[in-house]
Amino acid sequence: MAKGEGAEQFSATSLLQNRPASPDGVKLAKREQKSRLSVCNKVCYAIGGAPYQITGCALGFFLQIYLLDVALVDPFYASIILFVGRAWDAVTDPTIGFLVSRSPWTRLGRMLPWILLSTPFAVLSYFLVWYVPPFEQGKVIWYLLFYCLFQTLQTCFHVPYSALTMFISSEQKERDSATAYRMTVEVLGTVIGTAIQGQIVGAANAPCNPGKNESNASSLHLGPEVNISQPHVSLDQTRHAYMIASGVICIIYILCAFILFFGVREQKDTGRLKGEQPMSFFQGIRLVMSHGPYTKLVMGFLFTSLAFMLLEGNFALFCSYTLGFRNDFQNILLVIMLSATLTIPFWQWFLTKFGKKTAVYCGISSVVPFMILVVCIKGNLAVTYIVSFAAGVSVAAAFLLPWSMLPDVVDDFKVKNPDSRGHEAIFYSFYVFFTKFASGISLGISTLSLDFAGYITRGCSQPEAVDVTLKILVSLAPIVLIILGLIIFKTYPIDEEKRQGNRKLLQELRDSESDSETGSTELGSVV
Repeated sequence: MAKGEGAEQFSATSLLQNRPASPDGVKLAKREQKSRLSVCNKVCYAIGGAPYQITGCALGFFLQIYLLDVALVDPFYASIILFVGRAWDAVTDPTIGFLVSRSPWTRLGRMLPWILLSTPFAVLSYFLVWYVPPFEQGKVIWYLLFYCLFQTLQTCFHVPYSALTMFISSEQKERDSATAYRMTVEVLGTVIGTAIQGQIVGAANAPCNPGKNESNASSLHLGPEVNISQPHVSLDQTRHAYMIASGVICIIYILCAFILFFGVREQKDTGRLKGEQPMSFFQGIRLVMSHGPYTKLVMGFLFTSLAFMLLEGNFALFCSYTLGFRNDFQNILLVIMLSATLTIPFWQWFLTKFGKKTAVYCGISSVVPFMILVVCIKGNLAVTYIVSFAAGVSVAAAFLLPWSMLPDVVDDFKVKNPDSRGHEAIFYSFYVFFTKFASGISLGISTLSLDFAGYITRGCSQPEAVDVTLKILVSLAPIVLIILGLIIFKTYPIDEEKRQGNRKLLQELRDSESDSETGSTELGSVV
C-alpha cells in the first residue's frame, strides 16, 4: 500500500515537473526577474544623485564666503539670505512630496517626469545664484529670489529621485545595493563639486583688504604659513571664476539627469489600491509623523546632520582665517570628500556585517576626536590634511546611513499599515524637510554669529572674537549635537532582527497578493 502511494506520488511529481509552466507561474518568474537590477541600472540610478550633491556641496562650502567676500553682501543680510533660502527649501520638500504622491502614473512613470521637467529651470536658476548683478540696490532680493527658486526646482528633482528608491525594485536587498551605489556616486559628487568650485575659484581667490597696521601685524599673528591672496587678482576676476565654475556644474547637472532618465525604469506602484481616495496633505503628515521608528530616525539624523552642516558651512572661513590657510582651503575640502568617497564601500560592508545601528554609533562618533584635534593644532598644514582625511571617514557614514535606513522605516510602516499605500514620497520629503530646515538654521545662526563677533568683509585677518566663534561652530557645537543624536538613536527600534522580520512579512504579503490575483484569474477562466 505504501509502495503504491509512493509510486503514485512519484508519478504525480514527474507530471508536475514535466508539465509546461502555467501563465501565472511565468508571470511570477518575470516579476522576480524584474525586481533584480543590473549593474548598469544601479550605476545609472546612482548618477542621478550626483547633481544634488554637486550643487549642494558648492553652495554649502562656498556660498557663505561668496556672499561675504565676493558679492560683498553685508553679513546681516547674508544670514537672512542663507536662512530664508534654506527654510524655504525645507518648506517646499513636504509640499512637493505631497504633490508627487498625488501625481498620476504616466507612460514615463510617476517620479521621472518631475525629474526631467525641473532640470532646465533648476540649472538656469543655479547659474544666476553665482552671478553678481550690476546694481547695488536690490542685490539682496536678487540672491534671495534665485536661491529660493533654485531650491524649489531642485526639490522637484530630488524628492522624486529619493522616493524612486522604492520603485526601482521591490526587493530590499536590491534597494540596499542600489543605495550603496548611489551614496558612492553622491559622495563622489561632493568631490566633483568641491574640485570644480574649489579649484577654479581657488585659482582666482578673492583679494583681501589689510586694515590699519594689519599688513605687518597679521603675518606675526598668524605665523609664517599664512597664505595671503595674490595682489594681482582682481575682484572681477574672482567673480568671473565663480561663473565659470557654476557653468561647468550646470552642464554636469544636465548630463546626470539624462543618464538617470534613460538608464532607469520605474516600476508601477502595484500596491496602490484601486478606488482608494488619496489622503489630504495634513492627513499624510499625521500618518508618517505618528510612526514611531520614523520619528526617532528623523530626529536622530536631524541632530547629526546639523552637526555636519555647521562644519560644512563654516569650514572654508575656519581654514581661511583661524588656521591661516586662505589659499589651501579648497584642497583641504577636497581631501575630506576624497576620503569619504573611498570609505563608502567600507561602511556598506560594515553595516551588512554588524548592522546599521552599530554603523551609526561607530561611524558618526568617529569624527569627534578629529573635531577636537583640528582646533587644537594651529598653523600646521600637514597635520590639517591628515585630520581632514580621517574626518572624511565619518562623513562617508553620515552620507550613507540615513538613506540606507529610510527604506527600512518605510517597510516597517507597510507591515503595520498594510491598507495604506503610496506614501513613500511623503516619508522621503519630510526627512529632507527636517535636514534642510536644520541647514537653514545652522547657516543663518553661523553668519549672524560672525556678524556679532565683528566679522570684517574681505579682511586678511579677523578679530579674536571671530576666531573663537569659528572654533565653536566647527568643533564644540557639532560635538554636542552628535552626542544628542546618538542618544536618540538608542531608542530607534529597528535592529537587524526586526529588519529581517519585516522583509519576510512583506514577502509573504506580496505572495498572498499574487496568490489572490492568480485565484481571481483562474476563477475568471472557469466562468
